[in-house]
Amino acid sequence: MKKILIIEDETSIAELEKDYLELSNFKVDIEVSGKTGLEAAKEKNYELIILDLMLPEIDGFEICKQIRKIKNTPILMVSAKKEDIDKIRGLGLGADDYMTKPFSPSELVARVKAHISRYERLVNSSNKNLDDEIEIRGLNINKASRKVFVNGKESQFTAKEFDLLVFLAQNPDRVFSKEELFDKIWGMDSFGEIATVTVHIKKIREKIEKDTSNPEYIETVWGAGYRFRG
Repeated sequence: MKKILIIEDETSIAELEKDYLELSNFKVDIEVSGKTGLEAAKEKNYELIILDLMLPEIDGFEICKQIRKIKNTPILMVSAKKEDIDKIRGLGLGADDYMTKPFSPSELVARVKAHISRYERLVNSSNKNLDDEIEIRGLNINKASRKVFVNGKESQFTAKEFDLLVFLAQNPDRVFSKEELFDKIWGMDSFGEIATVTVHIKKIREKIEKDTSNPEYIETVWGAGYRFRG
């Protein structure tokens, strides 16, 4: 039985989410504070984390940031805040998706299933290519271990940042539009937004480029999209 962690301080909402998820055969834990939620996320293994943005003690942004330092567990961020800046910030910190309250519990379950399914496919695909590596000008991408090294130093990547980097690196000197990248990486089972691509490209550059204003690896082709220099 797959395990889900809900970090939500509104008990009525958390219990409703739990009821719907348990009806879909998930095992669910609930934490009502940011501190205990972060501890549970770090210490236990979950297939997905549903993370509220506004929490006592530690907010959802900081929790997401801390989790991403050590785990690639899918994170579904939820909030009553509708501003795009909050969505962009959440995605930039490594959240896989963002839902605005109020939302349908059945839609929540659908998104949970989609993200878990996609993550499992990515992990299984990596395990089938044990010796698959990409090496380009000091950048080493190990597909089997899903690790990235820049001049010998490991850099931490979220699941989708890694997939986006691998896809671009495997198709050097070809320009891809944001729409094409969104379709290739997030796919038909995604509920995200095209702006997600821009956010993830920015985060990848911060991790692999010496100078993000003059990138060596991922170039912006204005009006067209992005290109990985081979």
